[in-house]
This record gives sequence, C-alpha cells and structure tokens, in this order.
Amino acid sequence: MIFDTHSHLNFPAFKNDWEEIIQKCLKEQIGIINIGSNFQTSKRAIEIAEKFFDFPIYATVGLHPLNLDTGLVKMKTDTFEGSFFEKEFDFENYKKLASFKKVVAIGEIGLDFYWRPKTTTKKKLFKQKQKDLLLKQLIIAKELNLPVIFHCRMAHRDLINFLRENENLKPQKAVAHGFVGSLEELKEYLDFGFYIGFNGIIFKKIEGINFEKNIKNTPLERILIETDCPYLTPPQEKEKRNNPLFIQYVAEKIAEIKNLSLEKITEKTTQNARTLFGLNTSIKI
Repeated sequence: MIFDTHSHLNFPAFKNDWEEIIQKCLKEQIGIINIGSNFQTSKRAIEIAEKFFDFPIYATVGLHPLNLDTGLVKMKTDTFEGSFFEKEFDFENYKKLASFKKVVAIGEIGLDFYWRPKTTTKKKLFKQKQKDLLLKQLIIAKELNLPVIFHCRMAHRDLINFLRENENLKPQKAVAHGFVGSLEELKEYLDFGFYIGFNGIIFKKIEGINFEKNIKNTPLERILIETDCPYLTPPQEKEKRNNPLFIQYVAEKIAEIKNLSLEKITEKTTQNARTLFGLNTSIKI
C-alpha cells in the first residue's frame, strides 16, 4: 500500500470524476488524505471521506493563508477561485467541522508570502494577518489533539520563529508539506520532530534549492509522500492535471536518491502516515 498524504480531490478540478479516480486508487492500493483549504473544501473533503467510510480515504480541515481575504493583495483568479476566499475565520464552525471522525489533521495552514503587497506597511499587516489566522488554527489543533499540516512558501524563517515564539502551541505532530527550503531550515523542522512532505516539485529546478540533498538528509522515518494534485504533475505524465495515481513517481525518485528499493520507500512512508495521522490500521483495501 502507498499513501498520498496531500491530495485535493475535493477541488473543482475533480468535480466530474473524483469518485472514478478514488475507485482506481483503491484498486492500486493507494490511500488518500484530501486536504482542506477553506471551509467549503474542508467540508467537501469530509463528504468524500464519509462516502468511503470503510476505506483509507481521509480528510483535513483548515483555512490556507492565501484563502484569507485580507483586502491587501489581489489573487489570480485562475489560481484561487473567488469562491475560495473568506474574509473572517469562523473559529467555532471550523472546530465543529474538524471534530468529524475521519478528519485526521488541521491543515493546510501556515504562511505564504509569494503574493504580497508592495508597501512596507501593508506587507507588515499582511504577514500579521496570516500569523493571527495560523495562531487560531493551532489552538483548534491543540484543543482537538490533531496533528498539523503546514503550508509554507517563501516564509520558512518566519514560520520557524513563529513556532519558537509560540512554543505552547507548537504541535508535537506535524508535517512541513511540499518542503521547498534550505538544508538548515529542513534540520530545524526535523529538530521540532516534524515530518517532511515531498511531492512532484522535487522534479523541478528551483534556484537555491537542492532537493536531492534535502531528501538525502531527511531520515526515511520522517518522510511523507504527496501529489498535491491537481498541481505539480510529475514530468513522466503528459496529462496536465495531477492525481493520486501518479504518487508512485515521487516514491520512485526518493528511492533512487536514497538508493533504497521502491518497496522499502512505500512501506515506510505508509507506516509514517499511519503514525503521524493516527490512521485506523484495521482499514485495509
């Protein structure tokens, strides 16, 4: 068995064939965790998990930092549909949603400074609004004793410092999803006890990032594999839209870099997913 620990079959890109894809994944022994990015997609992830209640299909609940409408930056509508934005974080309703049985984490939550205002004053306010949102969601994670899926882009130093400053809310169980950072930042997350998520972005060349070195320096017992579909399609596939069936390419690349068998990678990363998210070991395909 293999687990795609970060999927978005709950997104509009899969509105016509999500069930068909899940059926194919189950035949291929692929478990799935669908990740919430706002209330709408979190609720949808739960609906999908509930429909496949007796199978390894799970959900998470969270408000992505870029899905918070701060009024300070304009988002590209082809990247984040307008309906995805929320002006306020509804703490009680998110907490209630996260209490459903097949919700296994709070996420994806974190910091994202890729799109940001131009003026210094607005940048400062933009960052603070994201940190305020993150704080509220970490409180929910602590109150419900759920692990956290961190999204972080162009903000690792801010996130690391934030977690140090809020030690009482730093989760004992968490993953740095789709990690794109330095070796030093990687080691700091590992020191926190976090897992590290790798997905199709490891096939790209990004200035200043050495994915091979990061993978080599991440112990196998701390690695999770992801697709982040419908994004980040591995180059081996011609289809533009990524999906959980393509998770094996990520596993194969990690096996190659670590000089281990594919079976070893899939076995250990599946075990890691079960450990971090407390997945029901009695649920099998």
